[in-house]
This record gives sequence, structure tokens and C-alpha cells, in this order.
Amino acid sequence: MTVIGTVGLPGSGKGEAAAVAREMGVPVVTMGDVIRRECRNRGLDPASHHGDIATTLREENGPAAIAERSLPLIEERLDDADTVLVDGLRSDVELDAFRDRFGDDFHLVSIEAPFEVRRERVTDRGRDDTTDGESLRKRDERELGFGMETAMERADVTIENTDTLDRFRGRIRAVFDEGPEAVR
Repeated sequence: MTVIGTVGLPGSGKGEAAAVAREMGVPVVTMGDVIRRECRNRGLDPASHHGDIATTLREENGPAAIAERSLPLIEERLDDADTVLVDGLRSDVELDAFRDRFGDDFHLVSIEAPFEVRRERVTDRGRDDTTDGESLRKRDERELGFGMETAMERADVTIENTDTLDRFRGRIRAVFDEGPEAVR
């Protein structure tokens, strides 16, 4: 059993890493899906209320709330697969929850890229509200406020996603084929 988590700021490449995993037949649990589901349960539009509900869930149920809601989803996928990708850790508390549950079988990959590179990616996807990147800055601040920076620092492996898409995808494939230590 292997559980690989990804952490990184918006536009760093976490979604692309998840796409590679899916292409390789690796099940993916997206922590953001937990939040989107909660938005719908509360009658809210996930596109408009994602960040607010992420904060609210942590306020209502503690800082590990999203991770705790993700654990049963991960374990369910491990019933049928040797490896699962957990897309989108946001904090060191979430990292601790996964390491507590999966021990040495949990590996965290920090995916990183400079702000300007991420801003261009997010803008190209139509996911940033402004061309000057202010919306992305606010998202960065919110996510860093959850403890993301500490989680990134504690990652087992860091992948700088500043090269070509093919090179990045190759490094992600290596994580699944050879283990996280293959990209150190």
C-alpha cells in the first residue's frame, strides 16, 4: 500500500499530477471534492463558496476536518488498488492526519512554481478574477494561512514545475513507477 499526497499553491500543477495518476490507473481522492460536496449539501455554489466552506469546515470541525473526511474515501480506494493519490493537502495538520493513519506508507510531494508562472497558468484556465493576479494572491494567502507552507517544507519530495509540461508529467510518472525517491 502506498498513499501519495500532493501539496502546492494554486496553479502549481497538482491537477496535472492527478491527471497523470488517473491516466496510469491510480485512483485519485481530491480533497477539494470534499469541500465541493459540502457546498452542495449546504445549498451553495461550489464555484462561489469553495474557500468560505473550506474555512468554515475547519472552524466547525477542527483544522484536520477535510483530511478526516477524506480518509474513508482513500481507504475505500485502497481496497482495490495498491496506490492512491490524495490531491490537494492544504496544511501540516492534514499531513499529520495522513501520516498518523498511513505511517511510512504515506509520502508527500510538494509541487512548486513561482507566482508569475502560476498566475499565467491560472489566468489561461480562466480561474483568476483579475489580470494582475490579485485574486491568486488572496487565494495564496488563504491557503498559506491554513498551514500549507509548513506542509510544503515537510514534504518528502519537492518537484519544481517550471520546465515543460512533458518533463513535469515524466517526473510525476516516475513518482508512481519508481517511488517518490526517484525524483529527489
